[in-house]
Amino acid sequence: MVLTLASCNSNKSDKVSDELAIYQCPMQCEGEKVYFEPGSCPVCKMDLQAVENQNSKEVEDEGISEESIFNLTSKWHTEEGEEIQLEDLKGKTLVMVMIYTSCKAACPRLVADMRHIESQLPKSNIENLQFVLVSIDPKTDTPERLKAFAIENTMDGKQWTFLQGTESSVQEFANVLAVKYKKISPIDFSHSNIISVFNPKGELIHQQEGLGVDNKETVEAILQLTQE
Repeated sequence: MVLTLASCNSNKSDKVSDELAIYQCPMQCEGEKVYFEPGSCPVCKMDLQAVENQNSKEVEDEGISEESIFNLTSKWHTEEGEEIQLEDLKGKTLVMVMIYTSCKAACPRLVADMRHIESQLPKSNIENLQFVLVSIDPKTDTPERLKAFAIENTMDGKQWTFLQGTESSVQEFANVLAVKYKKISPIDFSHSNIISVFNPKGELIHQQEGLGVDNKETVEAILQLTQE
């Protein structure tokens, strides 16, 4: 299954449009990276090409587009021990990141970035939002451990969800998000640092890469999607 990545960058006051113009290098010099305005690729200098927008073809009888993560049928356990599928998260804007709880380097900063994003959002917007942290270490990160981590980091409110999957479901989901990770010791992983924003239909709208970066565009994307 191929999921098309999409991003948005418009004023806070604008509604999310049915068609979000995004552009990409035809040679994909920077992988799946997208741009919000026409121009040329900074690597190969070729003109950027418009790519399919979020108003994509619907899957018959499902009401889910081909680009939606809700097409993934793998099962997950939450920090509360409940078994869910990603489709159970449908209806809310999703802000998702992949971490592991024993990480001492990048993950604490990713968690801090998620909390910083939350702190910039009005409570009325948070009601339409779900922050989801997916473990890349499902053997260690049991629901009980995820629950303890949530409490320790004051992330146990209803707007926060932690997910434990299987090794195969975690790898599948990481591939969808273009998140790379690799076990480098019995307790450590190297991994990409990406926060992803999905609309209520499970379609990828925006990605933020790096640690402690300016999250203005991420916050604006969330505000657009969570306006009533």
